[in-house]
Amino acid sequence: MQSETQTENSISFDEFKSQVLEDYRTAVTSRECSLLGRREVLTGKAKFGIFGDGKEVPQLAMAKAFKKGDWRSGYYRDQTFMMAINELTPEQFFAGLYADTNIENEPMSAGRQMGGHFMTHSLDENGDWKNLMEQKNSSSDISPTAGQMPRLLGLAQASKIFRNVEGIDAEKFSDQGNEIAWGTIGNASTSEGHFWETINAAGVLQVPMVMNVWDDEYGISVHARHQTTKENISEILKGFQRDKEKDGYEIMVVEGWNYPKLVDAYEKASTIARKEHCPVLIHVIELTQPQGHSTSGSHERYKSEDRLSWEKEHDCNVKFREWMIENDFATSEQLEELEKGIKKEVRTAKHNAWTAYLKPTLTKQKEFIKLLENVAGSSANANFINSIKKEIAGTKEPLKKDLVSAGRKCLRYLIGEETSEKSALINWLNDFNEQAHEDYATYLYKEEDTQLEVLPTYDNDVEEVDARIILRDNFDTIFSNRPDTLIFGEDSGEIGDVNQGLEGLQKKYGEFRVSDTGIREATILGQGIGMAMRGLRPIAEIQYLDYVMYCLQGMSDDLSTVHYRTKGKQKAPLIVRTRGHRLEGIWHSGSQMGGFLNLLRGMYILVPRNMTKAAGFYNTLLDLDTPAMVIECLNGYRLKEKLPNNLGEFKTPIGVTETVREGNDITLVSYGSTLRIVEEVAKELQEVDIDAEVIDVQSLLPFDLNHDIVKSVEKTNRLLVIDEDVPGGASAYILQKVLDEQNAYRYLDSKPQTLTAKEHRPAYGTDGDYFSKPSAEDIYEKIYAIMNESNPNKYPKLR
Repeated sequence: MQSETQTENSISFDEFKSQVLEDYRTAVTSRECSLLGRREVLTGKAKFGIFGDGKEVPQLAMAKAFKKGDWRSGYYRDQTFMMAINELTPEQFFAGLYADTNIENEPMSAGRQMGGHFMTHSLDENGDWKNLMEQKNSSSDISPTAGQMPRLLGLAQASKIFRNVEGIDAEKFSDQGNEIAWGTIGNASTSEGHFWETINAAGVLQVPMVMNVWDDEYGISVHARHQTTKENISEILKGFQRDKEKDGYEIMVVEGWNYPKLVDAYEKASTIARKEHCPVLIHVIELTQPQGHSTSGSHERYKSEDRLSWEKEHDCNVKFREWMIENDFATSEQLEELEKGIKKEVRTAKHNAWTAYLKPTLTKQKEFIKLLENVAGSSANANFINSIKKEIAGTKEPLKKDLVSAGRKCLRYLIGEETSEKSALINWLNDFNEQAHEDYATYLYKEEDTQLEVLPTYDNDVEEVDARIILRDNFDTIFSNRPDTLIFGEDSGEIGDVNQGLEGLQKKYGEFRVSDTGIREATILGQGIGMAMRGLRPIAEIQYLDYVMYCLQGMSDDLSTVHYRTKGKQKAPLIVRTRGHRLEGIWHSGSQMGGFLNLLRGMYILVPRNMTKAAGFYNTLLDLDTPAMVIECLNGYRLKEKLPNNLGEFKTPIGVTETVREGNDITLVSYGSTLRIVEEVAKELQEVDIDAEVIDVQSLLPFDLNHDIVKSVEKTNRLLVIDEDVPGGASAYILQKVLDEQNAYRYLDSKPQTLTAKEHRPAYGTDGDYFSKPSAEDIYEKIYAIMNESNPNKYPKLR
């Protein structure tokens, strides 16, 4: 709807008048979509609605300053902005409400997210980068309040990197770092910690970020006096205002109904952020929310009559209309005629979107009815089947679910019957389920070859070094060959990380590529997400595994879902580097694996047992597109390992186990630091004639793609999973994979068992670790007990 912006000073009045009228058209179109959208929810055609009414005019001003190559990281009220940059039509708006799974109809998520969540497509049909400098970009929205903030920081920091780091092939991603990342948020959500952490970090980093706060004085039903000190976010952020001596923010306050002031403010903000790389906060005040927070409630319940009256008078579209008439842009009659036409256009768009959404299901309905007629004609239970057919035939607007559910129930009446008609129904259901899988379950992970292995090679007189040296020298090789790769985290820069795995690399490659951050895990992660979405290859270092808890929300809700929720149209191949395992103390136990496995589907979770394996994972991941977390063994940095001579080239396969010791009596499965204890115990068991096979999982997500563990169990007929997580954590996940998916139960002569840490968090100190997590003696005795049960004569009771 919006053409490339020209300023009032550079064009004639007639041209400016045309732009103003086009802006008003966009505002009215967006408002009419909101009004009709609410009705569609209340009539049951859509499940939920949350709309951008009341925020139209400031979003128009933002769109005028938004240029190709820029990025938006926003929240679910920015429909006017998306319409203004020509990335959302009314038909697409309604397709989002209806959850249309055709990405051509609903390009924001193909029905995977509720309406109001917006994005642009960064990847082409082959999953390769498009030229992001030829389009206006929006990162895919998420619902969690303020969840868009950390990612916003990374989107802005990417411009800083592109401006200051030489050698990056940035043609598709940047024009010398002149791009702005634009953030939007509701005033109440500025109470969230993610907002404050991001605001602080952006001020420290001095990135080109424009942060827009849409302020209508409420957060759902709760007034700003309960949300924000002084009821005013810009007032309490005055300490962030830059001055001649200190960097900081440029802070602007502007009424959300004042079109000319808004246009002027956004032009100024764009110039400052784009040229100076100074973050800008625009506090847009005196906004309204005409339909309340969402379709789940009415704002008349909590707003006073005076407030409601004020909102009607200060509605930004009403004020925009009054300004246009007062300044001779149009007469009231001309605008009325325009508005009538828009109402008709939006109603037509709504009808077209609903028709397009229903069409494939109606086609399936006709097919299904014919199948039921055929099945009934050959079945002894024709009466029951005809009853199902009648119900389905009477449904004028069926859901996919209605058809599949009815078909599956029909099969219950065909038990024992073997006919071609029944086979046709089964085939139809199978085809429908395949399409449903494509619609709802694909793109969680990018299709890519994770199993490529390149072994480390060694000189004849190979040197044994502290294992950290292997990591350090491998990162050195990576950074020298890949200028788009960078790493950042607490203590990662000057001292080269707490375990010296990056020793000397900041001095060699500069502070933009190997950098220290503040203590702020949520935005360390956000830096990585945003930069990865802009074509860089960041490695975000979270100092210890326990500290991942601070950024787990972003990893779960944002990073791990990017590829899925965009149906393969955006990616964020971020590597999260951390360290853990066998840590001591309640707050540093390093064993929350079960939680991560549940919350981070969509990421790879890699658990190398040593630093050579870890380095190989980094080499592998940098050639892949799926985000990952690599958990190094904290107690392994000073252990000796052989130094490979093909640093940067050897690769550890992902989703592939390794049998580190062959045996015939029992299969032992573990990972990380505990794996080393298992290896030692396996040697000790030889003294009592127990021949254990030891398998290193290496990769928890994905897990044992080649089903090598079941092959081992087929040989040994016994299985023990040893894990330092709590009972029912990662060990339960491993058992589900091995027993349920790999069907290893068929080969077991003994009950499959687990040996885990205690339910409580590990106590502090060496003794705390010994009595909280599986010790060598625990493992030995558990294995011996399994063998005693199977052959008590050969293995008499131990204790």
